[in-house]
Amino acid sequence: MDIILASQSPRRRELLGQMGLKGFKVASPDVDEDVDENLHPSLVVEELSLRKAKAVAAHADGEDLIIAADTVVALEGTVLGKPADEGDAFSILSALSGNRHYVYTGVTVIRGGKVVTQHEVTTVTFRDIDPQEIDNYIATGEPMDKAGAYGIQGLGALFISGIDGDYFNVMGLPIYRLGRILAEFDLNLLALAAD
Repeated sequence: MDIILASQSPRRRELLGQMGLKGFKVASPDVDEDVDENLHPSLVVEELSLRKAKAVAAHADGEDLIIAADTVVALEGTVLGKPADEGDAFSILSALSGNRHYVYTGVTVIRGGKVVTQHEVTTVTFRDIDPQEIDNYIATGEPMDKAGAYGIQGLGALFISGIDGDYFNVMGLPIYRLGRILAEFDLNLLALAAD
């Protein structure tokens, strides 16, 4: 059995390693990410993580364990994805300034005929951010490949005045939730780490 992460995200790879998973493979799922914009963000991330997992599972051995995730940021019910360009990043960060938003990550695990899809939500509060700070942050390049145009594990942490929920969820992989799902597949992470 191989463990395959259906994501090219370096953060997700790092977090899987932190969970004690070693020697896993990485595959890049090719999926249509268009979803009904009226769907609740929790359903958006569940649907997209399921699509990613199924796309990779279609090319894997039936005994392989596939892990996929999808993360979005939602502000007042509106899903904020990765910024299209620097102007978009500025708009997103300006909207988040001084507000509370929600980070949703959907996680799907597939092995054989068994499929488990769940989601995690974390509440993040931003302090008021000066427009010059936003420009400076965008100039670092950090916001450009991240949902919501910031990285909690990087300089984006300077904007965060509070967090309620799973910190790792904001990085793109809810470790607690994924650990519980993997236990349903008889994968004991603590036993693996002790070996």
